[in-house]
This record gives sequence, structure tokens and C-alpha cells, in this order.
Amino acid sequence: MLGLEYFSFIDLWSPLFLAVMLLLVAGYFVLIGPLAGWFPGSTSVPLWRRGLFVCGMIFLYLAQGGPLSLLGHLMFSFHMVSMALSYLVAVPLIMLGIPDFIWRAALRVNPLQRLSFLARPIVAALLFNGLFSLYHIPVVHDYVMLHFAVHRSYYAVLFLTSALMWWTLINPLPEHRMVDGLGKIGFIFLNMVLLTPACGLIIFADHPLYATYSDPDTWARAMGYCVAGNPAALLQAFGGPTFFGLMSPKVDQQVGGIAMKFIQEFIFASMLAYVFYHWYKKENGQEDAEASMPSSEMEGGSLTRV
Repeated sequence: MLGLEYFSFIDLWSPLFLAVMLLLVAGYFVLIGPLAGWFPGSTSVPLWRRGLFVCGMIFLYLAQGGPLSLLGHLMFSFHMVSMALSYLVAVPLIMLGIPDFIWRAALRVNPLQRLSFLARPIVAALLFNGLFSLYHIPVVHDYVMLHFAVHRSYYAVLFLTSALMWWTLINPLPEHRMVDGLGKIGFIFLNMVLLTPACGLIIFADHPLYATYSDPDTWARAMGYCVAGNPAALLQAFGGPTFFGLMSPKVDQQVGGIAMKFIQEFIFASMLAYVFYHWYKKENGQEDAEASMPSSEMEGGSLTRV
């Protein structure tokens, strides 16, 4: 299916990466279980929070180590779905799965305190969306795909900057919140706007932009980093990426840009609805509280609006 039958189990499932992910999940359950007493203020972690963490790790594994990762080297559309799952789905799920007492312990580490300015909303939004857009400039993308160490490092940085971006929206610690209510709504719109130019470049380009998905030699070299075997043998066996393509490179590229923008819009629109609902509910609650106050207290100035 989709050409995956031509590749080995190791190529498809990346057992080493899977082992690392399983170790991280096991470490998570040890931290919130037997070792939870090491953390001040530790409490029992509810099942739903544990489930979010595990789901986030599953999405991250599928996007970066499972069959979807391999498909992302065969077709640009799958590459963009992999990116969306990695940084717009997996990251917030993992973060939501981490309990408050672990966040507080982590944020007490001095190096993290010194880098706290990176989590400021404007800085975090510019960092993630800027690096994501830079990565999809054709010359940058092809260079990253052809250099394994650069590729892994860039993806790690994207993961970290994605976490910084999401921190503004899902930060569970009141003492570390920088914006709330309308500020979060504005932050969501900012992120939706910042990613639009990169998606627009991809969607409306009149020719294939990326050599790793259109040039056979470049594609074979890039594939050499994610599958076993000689890149020359891959080229001889398949002739290039068009062997696996369900559509032309140009259309595949356009579908990828549309998929990325659609997933981003859906996720942020859902987050926007959630934030707006709670902001509206909070404002109405305050107004109801004011309406229920005796007039003498209102006139006395005892009610202060926050």
C-alpha cells in the first residue's frame, strides 16, 4: 500500500526510535508514580492526563518514526501531515499530560529560568513560525533533508520552539501565566497569520519547489538517511519519487500545503472557541456577581474589578 510493501520492518517502524519512546513513557509513569513523592506538592495524576501524554507520544512516534515518517520522504503531502502531527498535535498533548508538580520542579532549574524570555508570547510565536517558514524555503528544506545531523537538530529545535509557543495557551501554572482571556485570543490569531505565508508559497507555486520530491538523484540521497541500503540501489529500483506518487509533484505539493493549513486552522479554531467560551463565562460570572451585590456595597467601592 502506497509503496510501503517495498520496505523492511526496520524501515517502516524504526525499532530504535520506538525503544526510546517507550523508555520515555516508562520514565513518565515512574515519575508520576513511585517517584512522585520527590516533588513538593505532588498529587495523584488523573487517568485522562496520563492518556493525553501517551496519545501525544504515540502521535509523535507515528509522525517521526513510524510508517508516516517514511511516507513523508516519499510524498510531500505526507511530510506536511507529519509536521502537523509532530508540532500541532503531539506537543500540546504531551504538555497537557505533564502534571503541575513536575512543571513547577522543572521551572525551578536555573538554566530554564534564564531562558524564560523565550516563552514570552510574541517571542515564542515568532520563533516557531519563523523557523517553520524558514525550513520550507526550498533551498533550506533540501539542505536540511540531505544532512542527517542538521535534519535531526532542526527537528529538535522545532519541537522545543513549538512547546514554547504552546506554553502560552496551555500553561497550567497561574503564577507563570503571561496572558489570559483576550490576550490568548490575540495570540491564537497571531499564530494563524504567521504560518499563512509559508503555506501560501507552497500552495500557489506554479512548479515543484523541492528537489527532494522531484529530482530523482536528490530524492535518493535523502532517502539514504531513513532506509537501509545504498541510495544508488533505491534509484535503480524505483527511478525516483514519482514511482510512489499518487499525483504529480506539483499537485502533491499543493495538497501538502492545504493539509498543513487546514490542520492548523482546525486546531487553533478549536482552541479559540475553548478560550473564548471560558473568557466569556468568566466575564459573565463577574457581571452576575456585581448584579447580585447589595447597592450599599457597590456604592461603598468594596467591589474591585480585576
